Amino acid sequence: MKQGLIVFMNGTSSSGKTSISMELKNQKEIPFHHLSIDDFFGNYDDFIDTKFPDIEPTREVDDVGQILFDPIMSVYYATIKLFSEMGLNVIVDTVIDNDKRFNDYLDVLFDHPTLFVGVLCSKEELTRREQIRGDRQIGLASSQFDKVYCFNEYDLEVNTEELNPTECAEKILSFIKSDKDYSAFKKLGKRDIRVS
Repeated sequence: MKQGLIVFMNGTSSSGKTSISMELKNQKEIPFHHLSIDDFFGNYDDFIDTKFPDIEPTREVDDVGQILFDPIMSVYYATIKLFSEMGLNVIVDTVIDNDKRFNDYLDVLFDHPTLFVGVLCSKEELTRREQIRGDRQIGLASSQFDKVYCFNEYDLEVNTEELNPTECAEKILSFIKSDKDYSAFKKLGKRDIRVS
Protein backbone atom coordinates (compact mmCIF):
# COMPACT_ATOMS: atom_id res chain seq x y z
CA MET A 1 0.00 0.00 0.00
CA LYS A 2 1.18 3.49 -0.86
CA GLN A 3 2.17 5.88 1.93
CA GLY A 4 -0.22 8.72 2.58
CA LEU A 5 0.74 12.22 1.48
CA ILE A 6 1.89 14.66 4.16
CA VAL A 7 1.03 18.30 3.45
CA PHE A 8 3.43 19.98 5.85
CA MET A 9 2.49 23.63 6.37
CA ASN A 10 5.05 25.85 8.06
CA GLY A 11 4.08 29.34 9.15
CA THR A 12 3.95 31.51 12.22
CA SER A 13 1.07 31.62 14.64
CA SER A 14 -1.88 33.46 13.00
CA SER A 15 -0.49 33.01 9.48
CA GLY A 16 -3.61 31.09 8.40
CA LYS A 17 -2.50 27.44 8.54
CA THR A 18 -5.56 26.16 10.38
CA SER A 19 -8.00 27.97 8.07
CA ILE A 20 -6.26 26.47 5.03
CA SER A 21 -6.24 23.06 6.74
CA MET A 22 -10.00 23.20 7.25
CA GLU A 23 -10.53 24.07 3.57
CA LEU A 24 -8.30 21.17 2.51
CA LYS A 25 -10.05 18.80 4.88
CA ASN A 26 -13.52 19.81 3.69
CA GLN A 27 -12.89 19.48 -0.05
CA LYS A 28 -14.09 16.23 -1.65
CA GLU A 29 -11.37 15.35 -4.18
CA ILE A 30 -8.61 14.09 -1.87
CA PRO A 31 -9.38 12.88 1.66
CA PHE A 32 -7.23 14.43 4.39
CA HIS A 33 -6.85 14.17 8.15
CA HIS A 34 -5.73 17.26 10.08
CA LEU A 35 -3.06 16.93 12.78
CA SER A 36 -2.35 20.16 14.62
CA ILE A 37 0.22 20.41 17.38
CA ASP A 38 -2.31 22.51 19.33
CA ASP A 39 -4.59 19.46 19.59
CA PHE A 40 -1.87 17.36 21.19
CA PHE A 41 -1.08 19.87 23.92
CA GLY A 42 -4.75 20.76 24.47
CA ASN A 43 -5.74 17.10 24.80
CA TYR A 44 -3.03 16.50 27.36
CA ASP A 45 -4.30 19.38 29.48
CA ASP A 46 -7.84 17.99 29.20
CA PHE A 47 -6.58 14.54 30.21
CA ILE A 48 -4.93 15.91 33.37
CA ASP A 49 -7.97 18.04 34.27
CA THR A 50 -10.40 15.13 33.73
CA LYS A 51 -8.36 12.29 35.19
CA PHE A 52 -7.07 14.24 38.19
CA PRO A 53 -9.64 16.97 38.92
CA ASP A 54 -8.65 17.32 42.58
CA ILE A 55 -4.89 17.20 42.11
CA GLU A 56 -3.00 19.41 44.54
CA PRO A 57 0.77 19.45 43.98
CA THR A 58 2.91 19.31 47.10
CA ARG A 59 5.62 21.43 45.49
CA GLU A 60 6.09 23.97 42.68
CA VAL A 61 7.50 22.84 39.34
CA ASP A 62 9.42 25.59 37.60
CA ASP A 63 9.43 24.27 34.05
CA VAL A 64 6.38 22.12 33.36
CA GLY A 65 6.53 23.03 29.67
CA GLN A 66 10.08 21.75 29.27
CA ILE A 67 9.27 18.47 31.02
CA LEU A 68 6.29 17.82 28.74
CA PHE A 69 7.22 19.52 25.48
CA ASP A 70 9.73 17.11 23.91
CA PRO A 71 7.77 13.91 24.74
CA ILE A 72 4.51 15.35 23.40
CA MET A 73 6.31 16.55 20.26
CA SER A 74 7.71 13.02 19.78
CA VAL A 75 4.19 11.58 19.95
CA TYR A 76 3.06 14.21 17.43
CA TYR A 77 5.86 13.29 14.97
CA ALA A 78 5.16 9.57 15.40
CA THR A 79 1.42 10.09 14.80
CA ILE A 80 2.10 11.93 11.53
CA LYS A 81 4.34 9.07 10.41
CA LEU A 82 1.79 6.45 11.53
CA PHE A 83 -1.02 8.08 9.53
CA SER A 84 1.17 8.18 6.41
CA GLU A 85 2.25 4.55 6.94
CA MET A 86 -1.44 3.56 7.13
CA GLY A 87 -1.96 5.18 3.71
CA LEU A 88 -3.81 8.20 5.12
CA ASN A 89 -3.19 11.72 3.79
CA VAL A 90 -2.25 14.13 6.56
CA ILE A 91 -2.24 17.91 6.90
CA VAL A 92 0.44 18.98 9.37
CA ASP A 93 -0.33 22.33 10.96
CA THR A 94 2.69 23.44 12.98
CA VAL A 95 5.43 26.00 13.56
CA ILE A 96 9.07 25.13 12.93
CA ASP A 97 10.73 27.80 15.04
CA ASN A 98 14.04 26.13 15.90
CA ASP A 99 16.63 23.87 14.32
CA LYS A 100 16.10 20.97 16.73
CA ARG A 101 12.43 20.77 15.85
CA PHE A 102 13.22 20.83 12.14
CA ASN A 103 15.82 18.08 12.55
CA ASP A 104 13.34 15.95 14.50
CA TYR A 105 10.75 16.29 11.72
CA LEU A 106 13.37 15.50 9.10
CA ASP A 107 14.47 12.35 10.96
CA VAL A 108 10.92 11.00 11.19
CA LEU A 109 9.49 12.07 7.82
CA PHE A 110 12.47 12.10 5.44
CA ASP A 111 11.38 8.99 3.50
CA HIS A 112 7.69 9.90 3.38
CA PRO A 113 5.95 11.86 0.59
CA THR A 114 6.02 15.33 2.13
CA LEU A 115 4.77 18.45 0.37
CA PHE A 116 6.54 21.31 2.18
CA VAL A 117 4.32 24.42 2.07
CA GLY A 118 5.35 27.85 3.32
CA VAL A 119 2.36 29.81 4.65
CA LEU A 120 3.48 33.43 4.34
CA CYS A 121 2.19 36.62 5.92
CA SER A 122 3.75 39.98 6.82
CA LYS A 123 4.59 40.96 10.41
CA GLU A 124 2.12 43.83 10.26
CA GLU A 125 -0.76 41.61 9.18
CA LEU A 126 0.15 38.96 11.75
CA THR A 127 -0.03 41.57 14.52
CA ARG A 128 -3.39 42.79 13.22
CA ARG A 129 -4.75 39.22 13.21
CA GLU A 130 -3.51 38.57 16.75
CA GLN A 131 -5.34 41.67 17.97
CA ILE A 132 -8.56 40.62 16.22
CA ARG A 133 -8.36 37.01 17.44
CA GLY A 134 -7.84 37.90 21.07
CA ASP A 135 -6.69 34.36 21.90
CA ARG A 136 -3.00 34.79 21.13
CA GLN A 137 -0.27 36.69 22.93
CA ILE A 138 0.36 39.90 20.98
CA GLY A 139 3.83 39.68 19.46
CA LEU A 140 4.01 35.86 19.40
CA ALA A 141 3.92 35.66 15.59
CA SER A 142 6.40 38.51 15.25
CA SER A 143 8.79 36.76 17.67
CA GLN A 144 8.58 33.59 15.55
CA PHE A 145 8.87 35.37 12.19
CA ASP A 146 12.62 35.24 11.45
CA LYS A 147 13.01 31.69 12.77
CA VAL A 148 10.01 30.29 10.90
CA TYR A 149 10.73 32.02 7.61
CA CYS A 150 14.46 31.25 7.50
CA PHE A 151 13.70 28.40 5.09
CA ASN A 152 14.24 29.45 1.50
CA GLU A 153 13.10 26.27 -0.18
CA TYR A 154 9.53 25.07 -0.22
CA ASP A 155 7.70 22.95 -2.75
CA LEU A 156 5.01 25.63 -2.70
CA GLU A 157 4.35 28.96 -0.99
CA VAL A 158 0.97 30.53 -0.30
CA ASN A 159 0.56 34.11 0.84
CA THR A 160 -2.50 34.51 3.05
CA GLU A 161 -2.59 38.28 2.52
CA GLU A 162 -2.99 37.77 -1.23
CA LEU A 163 -5.18 34.65 -1.18
CA ASN A 164 -8.05 33.61 1.07
CA PRO A 165 -8.01 30.13 2.71
CA THR A 166 -10.09 28.56 -0.08
CA GLU A 167 -7.74 29.92 -2.75
CA CYS A 168 -4.70 28.70 -0.79
CA ALA A 169 -6.23 25.22 -0.49
CA GLU A 170 -7.02 25.22 -4.22
CA LYS A 171 -3.41 26.17 -5.00
CA ILE A 172 -2.15 23.28 -2.85
CA LEU A 173 -4.60 20.82 -4.45
CA SER A 174 -3.60 21.99 -7.91
CA PHE A 175 0.06 21.34 -7.07
CA ILE A 176 -0.77 17.84 -5.77
CA LYS A 177 -2.79 16.98 -8.90
CA SER A 178 0.01 18.24 -11.17
CA ASP A 179 2.14 15.25 -10.15
CA LYS A 180 5.14 17.51 -9.55
CA ASP A 181 7.81 16.03 -7.33
CA TYR A 182 7.78 16.85 -3.61
CA SER A 183 11.50 17.42 -3.26
CA ALA A 184 12.07 20.40 -0.96
CA PHE A 185 11.94 18.42 2.28
CA LYS A 186 14.41 15.87 0.89
CA LYS A 187 16.82 18.59 -0.28
CA LEU A 188 16.92 20.33 3.09
CA GLY A 189 19.70 19.00 5.27
CA LYS A 190 19.87 18.78 9.02
CA ARG A 191 20.58 22.05 10.75
CA ASP A 192 23.50 22.73 13.04
CA ILE A 193 22.21 23.04 16.60
CA ARG A 194 24.37 25.36 18.63
CA VAL A 195 24.36 24.98 22.36
CA SER A 196 24.30 28.36 24.08
